Amino acid sequence: MNEKKLFTFDSTLRDGAQGANISFSVEDKLRVIQTLDALGIDFIEAGNPFSNPAEAQFFQRLSGLKLQHAQIVAFGSTRRKGIPPEEDANLASLLAAGTKYVAIFGKSHIRHVTDVLKAAPEENLAMIGESVRFLTEHGKNVVFDAEHFFDGYKADADYAMRALAAAAQAGAEVLCLCDTNGGIFPDEAYEITKAVCDAFPAKTVAIHCHNDGGLAVASSIEAVRAGARQLQGTFLGFGERCGNTNLCTLLCNLQLKRGWECIPPEHLKDIYEAAMTIAETANAAIPANSPYVGMNAFAHKAGMHADGVLKYSSSFEHIDPETIGNKRKFLLSEISGKSAIYEKLKNYFPSLDRGGKEMGAIANALKERALAGYQYEAAEASFVLLVKKILGQYKNSFDLINYKIINEQPAIEGKVASAIVKIRVNGITKIAASDGEGPVHAMDLALRAALADFYPEIARVTLTDFKVRVLDSGKATAAKVRVLITSADSADSWTTVGVSEDVIEASWFALTDSIDYALMKRR
Repeated sequence: MNEKKLFTFDSTLRDGAQGANISFSVEDKLRVIQTLDALGIDFIEAGNPFSNPAEAQFFQRLSGLKLQHAQIVAFGSTRRKGIPPEEDANLASLLAAGTKYVAIFGKSHIRHVTDVLKAAPEENLAMIGESVRFLTEHGKNVVFDAEHFFDGYKADADYAMRALAAAAQAGAEVLCLCDTNGGIFPDEAYEITKAVCDAFPAKTVAIHCHNDGGLAVASSIEAVRAGARQLQGTFLGFGERCGNTNLCTLLCNLQLKRGWECIPPEHLKDIYEAAMTIAETANAAIPANSPYVGMNAFAHKAGMHADGVLKYSSSFEHIDPETIGNKRKFLLSEISGKSAIYEKLKNYFPSLDRGGKEMGAIANALKERALAGYQYEAAEASFVLLVKKILGQYKNSFDLINYKIINEQPAIEGKVASAIVKIRVNGITKIAASDGEGPVHAMDLALRAALADFYPEIARVTLTDFKVRVLDSGKATAAKVRVLITSADSADSWTTVGVSEDVIEASWFALTDSIDYALMKRR
């Protein structure tokens, strides 16, 4: 047996689904399960079959699912007070779920027993033992979740340990220590977990933390140091309140930094893609500053940092981002050095000289545009066009003669604005007009109509996102605004930026950059 093996237990579909704005359809759940299984996660807690008929039906569907690695776990609770196990509907639903493994939670905090459950202390211990024994006698491998264990241990250590003993003596395979309120500190996690491991050397001890104090990963690492061998969490930290232990962060730290094997080593390179898949399936954005898999986890903005990482990567990167499938990024801003700018541009302009005078002109232009309110971190397409102009490589797709926007109230058939655009392409003048649901929408449609005869491929370009930011709110309605427009075709997406005191003009700048970039790609 691998003495450095830790077992991973993912609860994204159960605990994670309790997080705000997180919801999974049946197809979503199947996709998450297949993603986690392919990554090499050991246990996947798929839900509570007793909670509703849909969950019970989902477990029936899972019975025919062929997985490469993971075991599916059904979740429930100990029997209800005053009801024998064989008559308890919750326990019956766990048997009907058809999974080899089940996880049941029970009270381990004396105050929760007396004040919440309204049960006698000995009765609660019987509920735990009888429930575990009933499930094991029916062939189930049982994970016992000791709810509020750490707080319970601090309130009455003897009773908390007796709750674990009741589960262990009845045949529970895993004793899971839950920091249900998410408030313990790492040193407490170590000390209490070590006491449990010393008391139950024949059992696998698991750690299950919530992140209310921002310490879930740190406390889980300390629990492993104390002897815990099963890691519980949700892959991206989804969960109630402040979420659960971020299992992705935890396994990366333990496997890459401490030498434990949490998933098969050959799957480490798949972590970033798995994170993206799960986030997309949950319709949730991964925070940009998330460790390891965030968009900015290996993004460098300061000139000194970018220069350093290019010369010696570990100077500003704690791991090689490609180890887990992520990539290094250089952000464009007024504090970017020439090295970072060059790295960003070298694929667009292979002949660009890193030490040439053009690089100095580009760096100066970036600083000047920043003073005017432009930011290119999220608008790389506009920056490429700017560089083309500096290098004398820019060829405009059309010349604007003028445009006019008319706002109308009340709306006519849902249209509140009209736009007239007059352009010139290769000496030919074209005028087009359109109604829209707003002034920018009308302007976009009118510009496309004017360009359609010259560039029919414009029909394949769609505007997918539109953002406006006020740069100086103190100037109220006279404030300068920054507009970001994201566009896409069948193969790519790109973002452009425009800045002006006039939101229509700022939108025009971003919109025309978007069209220019699309046509530049074609050329």
